Amino acid sequence: MSDALQTSVDSSRVMNASYEGNFRVDESVLENFPTETKLLSASRFGTSEWTVTARLHLQYADGAEDQYFLKSATDRHGRTLMEGEFNAMCELYKSSRDLVPKPHSWGKYKFEEPETYFFVSQYVDMREEMPNPDDLCEKLAQLHRESHSPTNQFGFHITTCQGRIAQSVAWEDDWTVFFIKLLQHVIVLDFEANGTWDDLDKAEKRLISGVVPRLLDALKQDGHKVKPCLIHADLWEGNTGTSSSTGQVYIYDAAAFYAHNEMEVANWRGYYNKISDKVYTETYLKYYGPSEPKDEWDDRNRLYSIYYNVIYSVNHLSQGKAIRQLAYNDMLYLIDKYAPFAEDERPFQVEKSQMATLSSKRDHTL
Repeated sequence: MSDALQTSVDSSRVMNASYEGNFRVDESVLENFPTETKLLSASRFGTSEWTVTARLHLQYADGAEDQYFLKSATDRHGRTLMEGEFNAMCELYKSSRDLVPKPHSWGKYKFEEPETYFFVSQYVDMREEMPNPDDLCEKLAQLHRESHSPTNQFGFHITTCQGRIAQSVAWEDDWTVFFIKLLQHVIVLDFEANGTWDDLDKAEKRLISGVVPRLLDALKQDGHKVKPCLIHADLWEGNTGTSSSTGQVYIYDAAAFYAHNEMEVANWRGYYNKISDKVYTETYLKYYGPSEPKDEWDDRNRLYSIYYNVIYSVNHLSQGKAIRQLAYNDMLYLIDKYAPFAEDERPFQVEKSQMATLSSKRDHTL
């Protein structure tokens, strides 16, 4: 997708443009800024598997200057990506203005081939380093605690995407029902992308019928309730940054929806993320403790991480086998504990010596 768009951008570059740089900016992007705003430069910036990205330097009529980050994607799916991210970032910004770059606008390019959509946000110059655990987790816990679902339900008002994959986030009253639909959606995509695997299919069906209701319905026992909290939903180190000038931690590339807050940090369980360092989860729990029953927190964390692993296997097909095996073994662990098979029906676990390995750490995608 990004190759086709980049070719189009390069070929349509106005040779006598009045601004510097190697990126052609469609006039539809500039129409979202005040009249007489001048584009000083536009240059390719960052790397992405799913989109084309650039940095814009603008000057307003009063002489003030500012920089923006531009992201573009093609075809109807590009609309889903850009509209979803704009709405996700707006919702996060509304709840936590000191945690996300300010979203600016989204829309459709005027040129027709390929059909292209864009998202513009505030540009923040960031250092490439792991986020400070306290700075990140305190703000994240505050976001989860203070955010309020506009419908008092779980989900989101528009489809959001994790990587290139659209999530199933239609509103639901019940967290167990919502999570099952969320998980089933990516399970179907995984089998379409990575092929059938009978034992995995068997484990997934038992997980959904037995384990998910057992673990998630327990959150509502003894008068407890599951609060729909706004989560980033794709939070790993590649989607965080630290301002070079202020040291402030930011999160971006959101796939947001309203969920049980504990789902956020389950993405930190995957060993392919550097943020899997236990200091991050331990620090988060310092600011936002486990839900009741507390002794089942780690099992819920494992359950929620299965969603992230399955969708990762769809987004990164070359690494799909290794991550499917990781998810599969986690399923068997939870099934053995909460909804065991008869001894002669239990699928075989993938031994560590037989597991595929990731070819590299997770790619940084924007």
